[in-house]
Amino acid sequence: MTHALHVHRFGPDGPVQVLAIHGLTGHGRRWGRLAARHLPEITVAAPDLIGHGRSSYSAPWTLEANITALATLIENDADGPVLVVGHSFGGAVALNLAAAYPDLVSGLVLLDPAIGLDGQWMHEISEAMLASPDYPDRDEARTEKFTGSWADVDPAELDEDLDEHLIALPNGRVGWRICVPAMMSYWSELARDIVLPHKGTPTTVVRAQWTDPPYVGEELINGLSERLGADFSLVELACQHMVPHAKPAETASLIRELLEAR
Repeated sequence: MTHALHVHRFGPDGPVQVLAIHGLTGHGRRWGRLAARHLPEITVAAPDLIGHGRSSYSAPWTLEANITALATLIENDADGPVLVVGHSFGGAVALNLAAAYPDLVSGLVLLDPAIGLDGQWMHEISEAMLASPDYPDRDEARTEKFTGSWADVDPAELDEDLDEHLIALPNGRVGWRICVPAMMSYWSELARDIVLPHKGTPTTVVRAQWTDPPYVGEELINGLSERLGADFSLVELACQHMVPHAKPAETASLIRELLEAR
């Protein structure tokens, strides 16, 4: 079964040039500011992943299910391989997409990618989310974001995200526009073994220096360096985990660099 994905599109009409993949519990519209302000001439497709936003919430909730849906999107909406940009969980999806469908991916920009993470850490995160998946009101949801990984993001962008992504729940509380059971499955997916792209795939990894504990470890860096050689580059940025929102100009520059090198 191929899931139906809701796709946000930015930039001019025409074949997709960049596929932008959001992180876990996120949504595709998050790429709107980056696209409009820093890449206005680039055609960007930013889908909501399965179990997120306005896409299908039907199981299975796996990397493979998302990869199949994304491959279909590229085949239908691009005129050749595209540059794939992935943030956090989206970086894991992007790596697996490139490994499974190398002819559809011209290059990778991985923004603090979350892949091959510690299983006990993922257990703790998923338990915490399962115990408290929602909020009494918008203010508490905003405070959690702004005192955490969104601390260095423009507050106006955080408010825009809340407008899009926070919804009223049947229990009278508010929560993210996500399928919570799917999130439980995806935390486990982040503990799977690292998958590397094929040789010759230009790949840039951004490591957020303020992420603690770090998502990008030496196993991923060494694996990409050994597999790709000169086609791999590591960029360190002084920011929290929300790289494309905290450092949009720098992110856009890296995307342009790989697009122009195609």
